[in-house]
Amino acid sequence: MSHRQLTIKEIRVRSVMAPFKRPLATKVGRFEQWPLMLIDLFTREGVTGRSYLAPYLRRAPAYITPVIMDLAQALAGLPLAPSDMHQAGCRALGPLLGKQGITLMAVAGLDMAAWDALAKAAGLPLAEHLGGTLGPVPAYNSNGLGLMPAQAAAKEAVELLAEGGFKGVKFRVGRDTLGQDLEAIQAVRDACGRDTLLFFDFNQGLDRAEAMKRCQALDQVGGVWLEEPLPYDDLAGHAQLAEQCTTPIMIGENFYGPTAMREALAAKACDLVMPDLMRIGGVTGWLRAAGLAQTWGVQMSSHLYPEISSHLMRVTPTAHWLEWQDWAEPILAEPFKVENGFIIPPDKPGNGLEWDEEAVARYRYEP
Repeated sequence: MSHRQLTIKEIRVRSVMAPFKRPLATKVGRFEQWPLMLIDLFTREGVTGRSYLAPYLRRAPAYITPVIMDLAQALAGLPLAPSDMHQAGCRALGPLLGKQGITLMAVAGLDMAAWDALAKAAGLPLAEHLGGTLGPVPAYNSNGLGLMPAQAAAKEAVELLAEGGFKGVKFRVGRDTLGQDLEAIQAVRDACGRDTLLFFDFNQGLDRAEAMKRCQALDQVGGVWLEEPLPYDDLAGHAQLAEQCTTPIMIGENFYGPTAMREALAAKACDLVMPDLMRIGGVTGWLRAAGLAQTWGVQMSSHLYPEISSHLMRVTPTAHWLEWQDWAEPILAEPFKVENGFIIPPDKPGNGLEWDEEAVARYRYEP
């Protein structure tokens, strides 16, 4: 079936609250459950595209869903064309409501579902439909290691590495004192070995003076990167850190569209980038961002959305690391495989997302 035969029929959005296996404490909050917005894009030809958004806050779907449904009403009956849909969504809302925030989140959710439907219609996995090949994607485990005491961190790090044969873990930092962070890092190193890769994440928790102090201290402990030490929009502050610290500065999960990424790269605000599919603009936004990363010669990792991201990393010229979480698994019919620290996208048409409808019914909620 050619993608030209697909016509948008209707959109369905459902909210679920998926339980975490491990509570996660960060500088932006403590999480024990994970809100997900499940998006089904139905076509007249019978192909259904699927995607999800993870908007962090329990009430967030109440604000995003009406925007998705408004866009869906305008798109009904039109050909399924992600680039046109992306442009139409931004044009419809951008002049008055802006092209960032909820606008782009809604566009991204529809865009990811549209690409899934197109790949299914072509009979190809998403990575192949985009011109790449299927294969394992190197990942680190981001399922835990929140702001916890040192010995608890050491125990959890051992468990996280063993979950899928991972070589590295996301390590949340920004405890009350630098000494507490260093104590926890040392405990994890002692428990897991010096070769364990630690991906440090400050979750925007510091001011400029404290960020410089802590980042330069962490230069001595051998992390892979230092993620968002400052508020995400402080490009000048991040540029100072990138200039004066030896560990790479990582930002990008809060890039609202490729334009924001271009501005950060122009400001020399980072050494590495990690776009988030919900904020960068879905598959279409990711592909445009990947072109920017290649042009600037910057390695690009993923943030959240490991299932779809695993396909996109296969067509990203400067692909670096995939961030792995199992946070959507409670509602997935077939969770993706993890082997020896690699994510294995399934060899089936589309992005591989299928809902476990019994679980969806169990975790369903009205925001």
